Amino acid sequence: MKKRFHALMAFLLALSAGTYTLDATADLNVDVLRCEYVAEPLGIDIVKPRLSWQITSEKRGEKQTAYQIQVASSAAKLATGKANLWDSGKVLSDDSLNVVYGGVDLASRGECFWQVRVWGANETASSWSTASHWTMGLLDKQDWQASWISYKDDTPVFTDTTSLFLPAARQYRKEFSAHGKTIQRAVVHSTALGIYELNLNGQRVNEGAFIPGWSDYNQSVYYNTYDVTDLMQGGGNALSAWVADGWYSGYIGFGLLTGMGTEKIGRYTYGKTPSVMVQLEIDYEDGSRQVIHTDKSWKVTGDGPIREADLLMGEFYDARMETPGWTEPGFNDASWESAILAVENGSTMATFYEGQNPDKAGNAPKITGREVDLAFKQPRLESFPGVPVVVSEELKCIEVVPREAGKYIFNLGQNFAGTIRLNIKGEAGHRVTMRYGEMLHPDGTLMTENLRKARAQDTYICKGDPAGEVFVPRFTFHGFQYVEIVNFPGEPTKDTVTGLVLHSDTKLTSTFTCSDPMVNRLFQNIVWTQRSNFLDLPTDCPQRDERMGWTGDAQVYVGTAIYNADVAAFYTKWLRELMAAQRPSGAFTDFAPFPFQHGWNFGTAWGDAGVICPWTIWQAYDDVRIIETCWEPMTRFMKWRKDTSRDNLGIAHGNDWGDWLAQGGKTPLEFVDTIYFAISSKKMGEMAAAIGRDGEAAAYGEQFENIKTAFNAKYVEADGSVNVSTQTAQVLALFADLIPEDTRKATGKKLADMIAENGNRMSTGFLGTRPLLPVLSSVGQHDLAVLLLQSHDFPSWGYEVDQGATTIWERWDSYTKEDGFGRHNAAMNSFSHYSFGAVCEWMF
Repeated sequence: MKKRFHALMAFLLALSAGTYTLDATADLNVDVLRCEYVAEPLGIDIVKPRLSWQITSEKRGEKQTAYQIQVASSAAKLATGKANLWDSGKVLSDDSLNVVYGGVDLASRGECFWQVRVWGANETASSWSTASHWTMGLLDKQDWQASWISYKDDTPVFTDTTSLFLPAARQYRKEFSAHGKTIQRAVVHSTALGIYELNLNGQRVNEGAFIPGWSDYNQSVYYNTYDVTDLMQGGGNALSAWVADGWYSGYIGFGLLTGMGTEKIGRYTYGKTPSVMVQLEIDYEDGSRQVIHTDKSWKVTGDGPIREADLLMGEFYDARMETPGWTEPGFNDASWESAILAVENGSTMATFYEGQNPDKAGNAPKITGREVDLAFKQPRLESFPGVPVVVSEELKCIEVVPREAGKYIFNLGQNFAGTIRLNIKGEAGHRVTMRYGEMLHPDGTLMTENLRKARAQDTYICKGDPAGEVFVPRFTFHGFQYVEIVNFPGEPTKDTVTGLVLHSDTKLTSTFTCSDPMVNRLFQNIVWTQRSNFLDLPTDCPQRDERMGWTGDAQVYVGTAIYNADVAAFYTKWLRELMAAQRPSGAFTDFAPFPFQHGWNFGTAWGDAGVICPWTIWQAYDDVRIIETCWEPMTRFMKWRKDTSRDNLGIAHGNDWGDWLAQGGKTPLEFVDTIYFAISSKKMGEMAAAIGRDGEAAAYGEQFENIKTAFNAKYVEADGSVNVSTQTAQVLALFADLIPEDTRKATGKKLADMIAENGNRMSTGFLGTRPLLPVLSSVGQHDLAVLLLQSHDFPSWGYEVDQGATTIWERWDSYTKEDGFGRHNAAMNSFSHYSFGAVCEWMF
């Protein structure tokens, strides 16, 4: 299966690039060099990195038959053929994905320049590729001279659940002089407990947003590495940073809504006070090194223009408080405070509330409190393995609608995740507020009920620049199509507001068009929703007070994600969070990172993402290392699964998400649990075989067969039908390969009959919809699968498009032209929720 998948993907990508023609005379070329899935990564901490490349040719049917990789410690050595780190020699292999570096041991700060050439079907070698490179990070604790620094935080722990506590972002700076020698290379390693923006001599260093990303800060934090050689000045220099709360101490998830987390307020989840750590290393051509790092000599202030900065609540910017030149050398920071070591803020005790699993008597989960210390804790440092969040596109406003005096609604024409660029001209002190929404009410007002506790509001106070001013929020994002601006000075135009599309830099790799305009719009909706929810982690939605890495959504959608975009590094990063979130029992959680427990600490089919997602990444990218990395947590999960099963069948336990949002009858949770016990067992067996664990492969294979036998005895009738009378039950049984081969078509006919009896409408939810069309196609019901894809009847993808959707909705009828938002609780209507977009995998 894996090789067929690779061949298909290679063909699709080559076809989209126009590389397949009938011309058989073109040379074989090697390009798109990647190290650990990333182009020229800096500061990696993987000592045996994997290298990948692509081959192109205008000759039809060309293939790689061998390769040679050369790696050198400098570009000059590589150019002269001195591969002093590694020369693989000619290797007879068609491998071009994740070839493991096999050279000398790599040390901290090392530079590695590499090139590759391949041999084609006719045994003729290609030219060497253009050279690429990667660098090593700081591999040992002792490599770090920098200290975590912060500001003196005397504020009491906030406990008011009826109002918001939104502290200002802090500005940090340090001036220094470079030695009067020729600089060979300057590299900065930086991180924050919070999110940060780094500058050197007035120039932005890290272009990504929300760096260093969300991790379980109680365990680890990511650091970033940047080459700043070109930003250095011979004399005076200045390093500076903005630092905001981010996921570390800001509002996250539905903590405030549900009364979970520190003091039930939804913030301080990992600590009370953000901190930052920076280490600039300047290497001179004479072999000496100068290190500039965070310590108590740095200066800090909270009196800058960013008065509030929160991912969920928004940003408040007072342009009158700007400090021009603060990122450059020569700025007078005499009024700023001296930074303190983060540990000097000391101990701050608080009560942390979260759900608890039911007790042995079977009592329902409840929220309980425990004492925690919000003091700084030294987390483990890891090099950031993912891709940064970037602005990938700008959206022009298509309509400006005046409301009452000074109030306007701007329509950007597309639901997306990101921020805006506001162009404004007003008197000093003039204040405008911006609110964001995905939809409008029938009367034209902004629909914000589905934001719940997320304020999603930005504020800007003008400084009175006669030439006009520009505001772009730094430390927040919103899910929206419409922007309401209140108290706008003058008459706005379509150029007043521009949408800035933000998402992790997962480049699109595929396109889809067909003869049905609705299906083409559906594909665009799927892509937009994926981009809106791939923001550092695979979230459930980008607009309301949630934005968490829900595992059920992730596991049903991961197969689609890999067709649409290059998501290997993105998932590599998130799978670290998922493995780190594993409970002591072995269960994987409902969402990762796991800031607090909601009900039980797991849900069946949700926790199975801990097996399904690594398996899918392995299948798509031939990534056996992801199996090896996740193996120990996955085996603990499978032990827990087996220990909680009864006679090789699943049980009803955990959060009852089940077939979430099914339109028909409820599929029993114990049935779903059995299905996913089987799915995970089978995938574990395949992964065990892939990494040479033959004994475990056999054991998991036997476990799967035992589940299949028990399942058939309990659930499958003689005619092949499943005796749980929901479409999802039939679909999942076929999808999990639990139906005997000789009765699969009969089971498929039963499923088709159930769909026909329902007016040729599906009634499946999150779990049942993803495999519905693939299963129908596999059992001789392909025409019915196509009919469902192209249907415009409720519930269907076409119905949603007909209601005006530009993204995938959480519910098929979150909004209808007939009833507006009235069919459901408006607070549970996410208009950017990718789960039902998993049909795209079948479309391809």
